[in-house]
Amino acid sequence: MRKSAAEALGTRTAILERSVAIASAEGLEGLTIGRLAFELEMSKSGVIGHFGTKEALQLAVLGRAGEIFRAEVWAPAIPAEPGLPRLRVLCEAWISYLEREVFPGGCFFVAASHEFDGRAGAVRDAVVSLFDAWRGRLRKEAGRAADAGDLPPGTDPDQLVFELLGLLMATNHAIQLHRDPMAPERARRAVRARLGG
Repeated sequence: MRKSAAEALGTRTAILERSVAIASAEGLEGLTIGRLAFELEMSKSGVIGHFGTKEALQLAVLGRAGEIFRAEVWAPAIPAEPGLPRLRVLCEAWISYLEREVFPGGCFFVAASHEFDGRAGAVRDAVVSLFDAWRGRLRKEAGRAADAGDLPPGTDPDQLVFELLGLLMATNHAIQLHRDPMAPERARRAVRARLGG
């Protein structure tokens, strides 16, 4: 008997959720059809049937991780006033996301960028696209804040975004590699020093 569309969607969702958890801790290359089949008590063909290829699975996992990141970091900032207030909320939401370890392996995209930065292919391109979208959002709010005079005169929004991205990546590193309990508060102090408030 064929599965209903709802059952198939539920199975696909279960595969994606487990894949996101594995990939966040062990990398996208750590995903294997055999492991997923074993953990989800499915056949290998049942797992691969939902995606077709390992690369398609990796791309779907990136998409799902992006949805989680947007819900955790971007959505809380939407109600904030555009410009500096929203930029502050975005930074706090990102620190909170890292502090709460929403993904078992820390920031999914920091890990994926390290895993794929020296490679070519569709997965790397997807990681770049997701990072570009995030950098673009930060740049937009930094530009609004600079235009409104809410940042020191002469502030270069692109430089500010570069520094904020570096700061939050360093926070992820401190939490994940060094298990530094002070990392989130250090990050908050650094953001306040850079953005004021």
